[in-house]
Amino acid sequence: MKIIIIKSNLKEGISAIMRAAGENQTLPILKNALIEAAENAIRLTATNLEIAITTTIPGKVIEAGRTTAPIALLGDVITNLQSERLNIETKNNALEIKTDNYTADLQTITADEFPIIPKIKNTPKHLTLGGGVLREALTQTTASAQFSELRPELSSVFLSFSLDHLKLAATDSFRLSQKIISKNHLNTNHTEPFKILLPLKTAQEIIRVVRDGDEVAITHDATQIAVTTERTAIISRLIDGAFPDYEYLIPKEFAAEITINREELLGALKLVGVFSSRVSEVRMKISENQKSVEISSADQATGTNTYILPGAAKGAVKDIAFNWRYLGDGLRALSGDQVFIGLNDDNKPAILRTPGEASYFYILMPILKT
Repeated sequence: MKIIIIKSNLKEGISAIMRAAGENQTLPILKNALIEAAENAIRLTATNLEIAITTTIPGKVIEAGRTTAPIALLGDVITNLQSERLNIETKNNALEIKTDNYTADLQTITADEFPIIPKIKNTPKHLTLGGGVLREALTQTTASAQFSELRPELSSVFLSFSLDHLKLAATDSFRLSQKIISKNHLNTNHTEPFKILLPLKTAQEIIRVVRDGDEVAITHDATQIAVTTERTAIISRLIDGAFPDYEYLIPKEFAAEITINREELLGALKLVGVFSSRVSEVRMKISENQKSVEISSADQATGTNTYILPGAAKGAVKDIAFNWRYLGDGLRALSGDQVFIGLNDDNKPAILRTPGEASYFYILMPILKT
């Protein structure tokens, strides 16, 4: 293999695949990137056997070929090079990287040892949508997910497709997010609904790799999903399990409602949270006939503080405690200047959403009194 490539293109390609590389001590090949050169294009692949990412970058191919090289070391070398034009070729068991004033030889492992990347089996069905639409939906829903070995469904994003929309949801049992992408943003030849569990790590990689201007194609079979753009393909195993039945948790009525400036509330939470206890507790109170919300926190070791924010309030609730970091995650997941918050008793979930926007909500359970 012998290629000429621009440093920025190679750096971008390495960045796209790097987090898919494995740390398996018994399979050192998983620490390597597969590099394939043919027809004036260079393809880079990394995998940890759960997820694989392949991306194609432009370059001049003088001699076609394939090899593997340590992805972390390759990334460090490329990042610190000053020259833009790189000459790369395989020599014996090494990958030579050469510029006008620099030469490095990276030890390689033969490409024949690199795992075969699986393909989606026997399915012509696809779903396509804009990269920006998908990234926003995944960013908003992953705000409620967390990694869990005991309950893998909590380490996932639930995708539920009907003929009218694609619904995404995630929960860590303390909070829940749901986003609906309408059929106006989808192009599909699916004729039947489907439900799958996308691993949280895969969702995070899609957010990181997919660009707003991309057109994204999604295909899946019983065990795997492929998310493909013009340049990059992400193939991942699906999670085998059932997502919690959460519809009954969505509150329909509220003891108190307030519409408030989102950024002002975020700032207030950060300030009040400085005094919060180890469980990051802040308390929220809305009094009858008051056009404001009171946020406070207290800790015996640090003291107390209270912040009063103006807002359009209706109804009343007394002293409901929330994890302020979780509440902040929900606020950051929303768009728009204003946020609607619906509150009930201290043992019932609250809901956050953007006024006039029905496609997304964030539900948060209060901290129960002890």
